[in-house]
Amino acid sequence: MWLKVELRLEANYAKSMKLLFGLVLATAFAASLSAQSYNIAVIPKGTSHEFWKSIHAGAIKAQQELAAEGVKVNINWKGPLREDDRDQQIGVVENFTIRRAHGIVLAPLDSKALVAPVEKALASKIPVVIIDSGLQSDKPTSYVATDNFKGGQLAGEHLGQLLGGKGKAIMLRYQVGSASTEEREAGFLDVMKKKFPGIELISTDQYTGATRDSAQQVAQNVVNRFGKDVNGCFAPCEPVTIGLLLALKEKGLAAGKVKLVGFDTGAGSVDALKKGDVQALVVQNPVRMGYLGVMTVVNHLKGKPVEKKIDTGVAVVTTANMDTPAMRELLNPPLDKYLK
Repeated sequence: MWLKVELRLEANYAKSMKLLFGLVLATAFAASLSAQSYNIAVIPKGTSHEFWKSIHAGAIKAQQELAAEGVKVNINWKGPLREDDRDQQIGVVENFTIRRAHGIVLAPLDSKALVAPVEKALASKIPVVIIDSGLQSDKPTSYVATDNFKGGQLAGEHLGQLLGGKGKAIMLRYQVGSASTEEREAGFLDVMKKKFPGIELISTDQYTGATRDSAQQVAQNVVNRFGKDVNGCFAPCEPVTIGLLLALKEKGLAAGKVKLVGFDTGAGSVDALKKGDVQALVVQNPVRMGYLGVMTVVNHLKGKPVEKKIDTGVAVVTTANMDTPAMRELLNPPLDKYLK
């Protein structure tokens, strides 16, 4: 009799302990889910220009919002110093692949050269979200960027209107392999040829390279050659905008004598817009780009569906609209709020 009671008590105790152990495991698992932690590599084309600092600010904004939701994200910000150092950027991608980052957000310097390292990361089950500039592969998890072709079209339409549909224009190119600027250049040429046949494009094949110094040198050569004839210019990115601006000033062709439409923002180009040396800037939203790049890769890691392509928007800023709230935020992103 007593033996049966003892056996029953032992069985009940064992059952209770099993249930308790199960509850402890379930609680621990739930706690681990609520305290998810991801190491995300964010790899820009370069680290010196203000555009990339805005991308960084957007990534930190996403990190802060996710932390408020109980999702811990460590942002590993690393990229080449110069925007023409393909080998260094490839090395950064490969390094984060070896280190098993949970996800990679990448602005590829070269649409072809970065395909192999990106696809290797993807093969290692590391999701890769491409931002800013396209990659010649359909395998990345998502593509978060400006519609750069549309941005080039907007630049062409504005310059065409400034010139009244007639005159001579120059377009300087950035560098071979940069998909974002190649698309802007193509969009500009598309509009000029279709909508403004009365504007002669007298130079469209000169590449400036990645720095302001190299851009200024090439711009000087072009302006020296065509300065007496040119009426308008298009620059597809910030370094080229500054290079062209300096070359025009040197020849006394700034302040609207030769119309200049640039692309992207920076302290120098925004100041030139205020002074009337630049007539318009086609601007992106790099803070939003960095933000959505991180949010997209984290959503994918959490098992949520993500869009294959996300457009972050583009706008034309002129002296007429630059003081509106929406344009002020694009021209002067709140970097100090996120980068400390």
